[in-house]
Amino acid sequence: MRVWLACFLVLFALAELFDWLKGFSFPLPIYILGGAFLAVASNYDKMIGTYFSDGGEQSQIDSFTPTSELPPTVVNQVKDSQQGESAEC
Repeated sequence: MRVWLACFLVLFALAELFDWLKGFSFPLPIYILGGAFLAVASNYDKMIGTYFSDGGEQSQIDSFTPTSELPPTVVNQVKDSQQGESAEC
């Protein structure tokens, strides 16, 4: 019986809270500040890692360069197309 009573009270409180929040609205500057805060909070680790890392910006640039080699078929196709263009000129 206690579980049913607790569930009823929790659901009733949530329903009343939802009704109260439906009628509540923030002014536009609060939405703008909230969005800016969320943007900073979601990128906080990237921002702090850039400023305090030993490598500085170079380590950030290195992380974006591809490290894997192209498959040999692609490399051969590129070489063949470059040789064909130089022979035509």
